[in-house]
Amino acid sequence: MNRAGEEAILAGLVAGGIGPARSRERFLEGEAVRVGVRSLILDSWRRCRTLGLPLGGFELPYRQFDPEDRLVRAAGPVLDRLRYRFQGSPMNIALADGSGTVLQRRFGDDSWAKTLPLIQQVPGFVFAEQFAGTNGIGLALAERRLIQVYGAEHFAERGLVNGCSAIPVRDPLSGRIDGILCLAYPRSSGHPELDAVLRRATQAIQWRLLAQSSARERGLLRAYLDAGGARRTGAGGRRTVEVDGFAQGLHRGDQVLIKERAAELLSHGQRAAIDVTLSDGRRVILVSRPMTSAAGVEGMAVEAMFPGHSPTPPLTLPSHLTPRPSDAASGRGTATAKTTAAKTTAAKVTAATAAETSAAGPPAAGAGHATGGLAGLVLVGEPQVGKYALAARRRMELLSEASASIGTTLDVRRTAQELAETAVPRLADFVTIDLPDAVLRGDEPLDPRHELRRAVVHGIRGECPFYPIGKRVDYHPTTPQLRCVNTGQAVLEPDLKTAAGWLIQDPEHTARLLSHVRSLIAVPLVARGTVLGIVSFYRSHDPAPFGDDDRSLAQELATRAALSMDNARRYTREHTMVLALQHSLLPHGVPDQDAVDVAHRYLPAESRVGGDWYDIIPLPGTRVGLVVGDVVGHGMHSAATMGRLRTAARSFAELDFPPEEVLTHLDNLVLRLDREESSENSADGFGIIGATCLYVVYDPTSQRCSMARAGHPPPALVRPGGTVSFPDLPAGPPLGLGGLPFESAEVEVPEGSQLVLYTDGLIEDRNRGIDVALDRLREVLAHPERTPEDTCQAVLDGVAPAHPCDDIAVLVARTHALAADRTVTWELPTDPAVVREVRAAASRQLADWGHGREEVSFVAELLLSELVTNALRHGSGPIRVRLLHGRTLICEVFDTSSTAPHLRRAAATDEDGRGLFLVAQLALAWGTRHTPDGKIIWAECPLATP
Repeated sequence: MNRAGEEAILAGLVAGGIGPARSRERFLEGEAVRVGVRSLILDSWRRCRTLGLPLGGFELPYRQFDPEDRLVRAAGPVLDRLRYRFQGSPMNIALADGSGTVLQRRFGDDSWAKTLPLIQQVPGFVFAEQFAGTNGIGLALAERRLIQVYGAEHFAERGLVNGCSAIPVRDPLSGRIDGILCLAYPRSSGHPELDAVLRRATQAIQWRLLAQSSARERGLLRAYLDAGGARRTGAGGRRTVEVDGFAQGLHRGDQVLIKERAAELLSHGQRAAIDVTLSDGRRVILVSRPMTSAAGVEGMAVEAMFPGHSPTPPLTLPSHLTPRPSDAASGRGTATAKTTAAKTTAAKVTAATAAETSAAGPPAAGAGHATGGLAGLVLVGEPQVGKYALAARRRMELLSEASASIGTTLDVRRTAQELAETAVPRLADFVTIDLPDAVLRGDEPLDPRHELRRAVVHGIRGECPFYPIGKRVDYHPTTPQLRCVNTGQAVLEPDLKTAAGWLIQDPEHTARLLSHVRSLIAVPLVARGTVLGIVSFYRSHDPAPFGDDDRSLAQELATRAALSMDNARRYTREHTMVLALQHSLLPHGVPDQDAVDVAHRYLPAESRVGGDWYDIIPLPGTRVGLVVGDVVGHGMHSAATMGRLRTAARSFAELDFPPEEVLTHLDNLVLRLDREESSENSADGFGIIGATCLYVVYDPTSQRCSMARAGHPPPALVRPGGTVSFPDLPAGPPLGLGGLPFESAEVEVPEGSQLVLYTDGLIEDRNRGIDVALDRLREVLAHPERTPEDTCQAVLDGVAPAHPCDDIAVLVARTHALAADRTVTWELPTDPAVVREVRAAASRQLADWGHGREEVSFVAELLLSELVTNALRHGSGPIRVRLLHGRTLICEVFDTSSTAPHLRRAAATDEDGRGLFLVAQLALAWGTRHTPDGKIIWAECPLATP
């Protein structure tokens, strides 16, 4: 979409080419939309809905307008240049006034334009937000800044296929919005460079607006004509003058150079002349002379001529009136005072003459050189008009831009880079920023004068030999950089050739730099009393050196940037602390158990750390508990709450509660925590604690899973054949609501299957639906041959969002089954004589397993004897004994009594009460777990190596 020979302006996609379509649908259906839509778009949608605008089919009002409006006259040439730039492309260029009425339209492709609706072809229709809904022109008027609207961000349905960028056109003197310049294009054809094109075009229009003639300037021009300056005869013998005709035939860079030098001459307000060398080597003489209008307005006229041509009337300049180069080019150093104001007056008069005179075609390039001379008026105006007022406005514009462009992220390095990009080239040609290592880590620097490291190097050119990024910088105490740290104020060095303190830093290095830079302002980055680093602004040889105005501006820019950097530093420190806390509260390894092979991953959000957690809990009977959970919110509070919930979940699980009871206990705990937080921190902004959880218990002896969830996504089950399913579990309410029941479900899990547990950050993304994410997860998991580690990595690589907004925890477990020959069960009658039989049967079984002659056989017999005796004396019903031979030997005794035994210390005279004490001394672990029809007392003892 660009002309041959031109750089590509329109290519690629902007915002995916469609905008937030799903969020728009949800908004129009009345749902609350909090994420996925830019705030200014969402605010505009809300205003449109308040106004009762329909989605489509409504007619825009049409208004009569003046085709000779001052804005139309000023913008006409600029719009023509834009049309030429985008020739052959589907670009719709529109100029609207301050009420949103389109005054002019241009098209890159006229044949394409004929396919557009009438309202997008003909000027006069009003696109203000209150009539047209969310669109480029209306939103730029509402937001009063450069905006972009893409696809589904439009409120009206007819705009869904378009993208547009729009920017206000302001009156350069009053600052009011005179109009809007808008570029519209197909939604898939945007490019970030369009913003720069818009800004340059708007600036050109504003200069031309500024150049609209006033009565005072017309009087000065009339006085110039009456004096015979730049005389030319037009139709009917009328004398005319061509104000921009001299420069229009020159190279664009030469035009800018001549106008700038002429503006400098005019700002001095005295008779003077200077030589200007053009890019092709030719010389132009600029001559300024005072004049007074009939109304008594005193001003200056600046004429340009090639050598060999004399102005009319000829001027004789005394040597003391010829300005020195340093006077004529006093520089961008007072850009906020002198040069900018001179440019203002220059631009005023450039267009002022167009209103007073008839235009003539530009001279051919080199015409003056060929004929021996060519003269023309460049500027006429008052030197002091608007000089300091416009200087202050330009200063405010730069500071306003800095407020919007510095601190867009909570990253110290990026914030420093944004400061440099804002200052170049409007204030400086090169910027370097040095920061202590502690600041880059998020810590507070102890001594900012040491341990400085080059963090940013940015300039108009890349060949300037500054210290590279990452290099350690040790400044000499006399350098401007350390002086500014010691004083806390900006230090100005107008001429670095005479700055001894700077030169002594590194003579060889500074000698190389002097061929590129001329003056320096060093400013400390101070925020809340802490020096965070040093920023150095350099200016090269071509513009004027820095002045006091520049020093004040640099100080204010650095102060604003330092606050953003300090916020980023504090955030980095808090983020690091929370992340460290989060990692310290998560499991650091996999516990010893035989039920599953486990792998896990934790991925924090890009900007914030939340409360996701996971755990692997070995349970009695060779079983294992798998749990994942998510605490609502982010930051230190959520991480701390996560740690409390994980500890509680492990405790409840180790008490061998079934999954639904574990969730019930966690629900009660969260409810209590919420009450505590609400009472203690009601004024601190802590909201209600909420969490979700999924708890799975896998038994390798039965190859079955018992699962329960509390508002959490269900797990994925990958069977050995590659089939992926999501078990249909009762949803259960999130933890913290209180009083609502939880239900569990049992699922058969064949040996070699994979259980994949995850948190919602894996599948929730503003750029895609949950169904799409689950389908993608299903595709990634359909590879049962992968190891759990490989599965974890594949899930993060293939399913996790590219820029996660929430934490992600993934837990993958490949199941094993306990072999049938590793389990033995005996059904026993309630007869004390069976104790001896159990001991004998256990001894034989251990011998079959290869442990008949070891100490484990004696310990196992003693444990079984005590446990069976305890069941006979205190239990009821039939008794069942089971031995499990895994990593350890587990002895289990089942009975139908619900009474749990308790360990007690027997007195010396007691005849009983020592059985469980012996069990506790001999076993690695022991305990009781309840079943629907009774209880199980179990004990675990180590196995010697066969």
